[in-house]
This record gives sequence, C-alpha cells and structure tokens, in this order.
Amino acid sequence: MLAKTALILTTSLALTGCAANGDPRDPLEPMNRAIYRFNEGLDRSILIPIAKGYKTVTPDVAETGVRNFFSNLDDVTVVANDILQLKLEQTTRDFLRLGFNSTFGLFGLLDIASEMGLQKHNEDFGQTMGSWGAGTGPYLVLPFIGPSNLRDAAGVVIDSRNTDLVRNHDDVATRNPVMVLRLVARRAELLQAKRAVDAAALDSYEFTRDLYLERRKSLVFDGTPPLDDE
Repeated sequence: MLAKTALILTTSLALTGCAANGDPRDPLEPMNRAIYRFNEGLDRSILIPIAKGYKTVTPDVAETGVRNFFSNLDDVTVVANDILQLKLEQTTRDFLRLGFNSTFGLFGLLDIASEMGLQKHNEDFGQTMGSWGAGTGPYLVLPFIGPSNLRDAAGVVIDSRNTDLVRNHDDVATRNPVMVLRLVARRAELLQAKRAVDAAALDSYEFTRDLYLERRKSLVFDGTPPLDDE
C-alpha cells in the first residue's frame, strides 16, 4: 500500500513538474500564443467568411478542379524533394503523376493520375532537411501562416523561392489573384476540420501544436517515426 501511494505521489510530482516547465519543444510559447491569437482573430474575421462564401458560390465540380490544379502545381515541389531525398522509385511515380495530370488532366484540373494508381505524396524541403538529420528546432507560430518550426520555416522559404510556380510567376497581375485563390481554396478545405478542433480541444493552441509536430515527424519518417525514449 505504501509503495503504491509513493508511486502515485511520485508520478503526480513528475507530471506537475512537466506542466510547470512547459513543453520543451515550445520554449517560445508566450510569443507563439500571442501570434496564434492574432492568427485566430484574422481567421475568424476575414478568412473564414471568405472561405464560406467561396464554398457557397463555387459548384462542387469547380471546387474540385481548383483543388486539383493547385495540387498538381505542388507536385513540382514534391518531385524536387523526392530527388533530394534520393527516393528514386517515388521520384519516377511522382514525375509520371505530374506529367499525366498536366497533359491528359488538362493542366491538373482532372486528377487522372490517382485513378491510374499514382497516388499523391507530400514532400517539401523541411522534410528533406529532416531526412538528412536536421533537427526541428523550436516550435514556431508564424504570422499569417500558422504552426511551424525553425527547420520547416526555412524549408518554406526555400521551396517558395525555387519550386512554387505561382509565387515565382512574373506577371504580377496574374500571380496575385491566383495566390489569393489558392489561399481561399485551401482555407475552404479546412473549414470542417477547424470546427472539429474547436469543438474537441480544451486548449486549441496545444492541440494544434501537438498535432502539427506529430504529423511532421510522421511525414519525415514516411509514416514510421522512431519511438520516443520515454
């Protein structure tokens, strides 16, 4: 009985210590929470109403076409990072996916590659650096962008400057509206997920942080991350 009581007390003290010290992955939590609140306010007041309006006025077939189009452009980044990670078979499959959807899929409006068994992959330079052994660095919440970390933030900059065909388009009159459309379309895809998070999470900041970090770890290790020491 005494041993059991001692174990309970020790565990309680350990958990209390962890709570007091905060999450070691998030040493900048006060700043991150402030930016998170800013992003949430921006999302509620501007992005969510626009995204809801977009879903209301856009037919489902057009919404799917827009999603496929931007997904196809994103495959340029995927293929580039496949190569950097030396994923030779996946490089071939993703290159074929990009080629089929860009041609027979009418510039990506139709995702015929998935029907052919060439499934979509998610690769970016943050994952590439992770595959090379680079640590994540501290968790960060970026203004207007959302959850990230030091490694992934650097990866976003590198990808956007090198393989983002929309951002690197020279014609500003075309580039800016397309970038806005991409932002609105992606936000519209997440409306239901956002409602689920708000309904389920006691602390949406912690929930979003933990979900992001675990998902990124899974992506870096292709779904089989190593077990934590604890």
